[in-house]
Amino acid sequence: MPSLSSRISSLNAGGSDGWGIFYKARALKAQGAAVIELTIGEPDARTDPAILDALSASARGGHTGYAVVPGIPALRDAIAARLTRRTGVPTTRDNVLVTPGGQSALFAAHMAACDPGQTALMVEPYYVTYPGTIRTAGARPVAVPTDPARGFLPDPVPLARIAAQTGAASLLVNTPNNPTGAVYPAATLAGIAEVAQAQDLWLISDEVYDTQIWQGQHLSPRALPGMAERTLVVGSLSKSHAMTGSRIGWLAGPAEALAALVDLATNTTYGVPGYIQDAALFALTQGPDLEQRIAAPFRRRRDLARQILGAQHVVRLMPSDGAMYLFLDIRATGLSGEGFAEALLDSQRIAVMPGESFGPSAAGFVRVALTLPDDLLAEALQRICSFAAGRAQAA
Repeated sequence: MPSLSSRISSLNAGGSDGWGIFYKARALKAQGAAVIELTIGEPDARTDPAILDALSASARGGHTGYAVVPGIPALRDAIAARLTRRTGVPTTRDNVLVTPGGQSALFAAHMAACDPGQTALMVEPYYVTYPGTIRTAGARPVAVPTDPARGFLPDPVPLARIAAQTGAASLLVNTPNNPTGAVYPAATLAGIAEVAQAQDLWLISDEVYDTQIWQGQHLSPRALPGMAERTLVVGSLSKSHAMTGSRIGWLAGPAEALAALVDLATNTTYGVPGYIQDAALFALTQGPDLEQRIAAPFRRRRDLARQILGAQHVVRLMPSDGAMYLFLDIRATGLSGEGFAEALLDSQRIAVMPGESFGPSAAGFVRVALTLPDDLLAEALQRICSFAAGRAQAA
C-alpha cells in the first residue's frame, strides 16, 4: 500500500502511547482471566437513566438530523451559565463551542493556538493523549518537568525559562490533575498566569475534573486578571455526569477565537448529534446535586484508600486532592512504574497505569483509578501493598 503520512506515523513519536498495560489486561480478560482493572477513568456508574430518557425522547422526537455546528443555542447558554456561576467570569454562548468530548476540545484549542511547527508546552505529569493531540495539530510538544517533592506543582521559574527558550505558543495545564490528583492552588495558578502574559502564551486549561474536589478549591485560570482573553478552557460531561460514551464536551474562551473554530468544526466533526446535545442540556439543568451524587463514590473511595495506604510504609500516596485517581509512589520497591505495573498484572492480575505513561517526572509511580466498588477496591489496594512489600524486601 502507499506509505502513511508522517503526521499519522509520528503521532506517538515512535514510543509507547501508555496504553500497553490496558490492552494486555483486556486481552487477558478476553482469554477468561479474572483481572481487576484500575486503569482508565471510566466511572463504574452508568449514565443516569433520566439522562438516557431525555436522549431517547429527543431522538424519537426527531432531533436526529444535522445539528447546528457550534452547538444548539440552549446548550451553549447552559454551559455559559455554568461557567459564569462556577468561575465568576461573565460568559455567553459566543464564548462556547460544543465538541464531541473533551478530547476534541483539546485538539481544537491547539489548532487555534499553534501554527505548524510551533512549540506547545504541557506540564508533567500529563494525560497520555496530550503529546499526540499536539502533534496532530501540527505543533511540537515540549514537556515541563515537575518535582514529586513539590506535589508535582509547576514552578514558574523553569516554566518561564522553557517558554522563552522554545518560543512557545501555548501552555497546557490540567487541574484537578490527571494522574496526580493535585488541585493547583491560587499561588501556583497566579505564577502560571504571569508566565503566560510575559511570554504571550495561549493558556489551555483542561478542567474536566472540576466537580471532583476533595480538598482545597478549584480555580479556573480564566478568572485571573488579564487571562480571560488568552485562556481556552476544556470541559466535558464525561466525568461530571458519567456521560463518557456520549462524547459531549466544550471549549470556552474569547468570542473571536471561538467564532474562528466553528470553521474547524465544520470541516472535521460537523457538530455533535442533536439528541446527545439535548441529553446534555437536560443533565446540566439537574444542577450541582447530580454532579455531587456522581462524585460522591470517588470521594468515599479516596478516603478509604487513605486509610488502607496509611497502615503501611512501602507505597506512598500523593495528596490526591481531586479527580478520580490515586497516584502511588512505588520507588521503595526498586522497580520502575512500568516494571511494577507489568509484574503486578502478571502475578496478581491487577492492572494499573505506569507513571511513565504520563511523562518522565512520574517515573516510579503508578496511577490507580477509583472505579471499582468499595470492597473490590479495598481488596485490590491491600494486594498492591502486599505485593509492593514483598518486592521491597527483595530489593
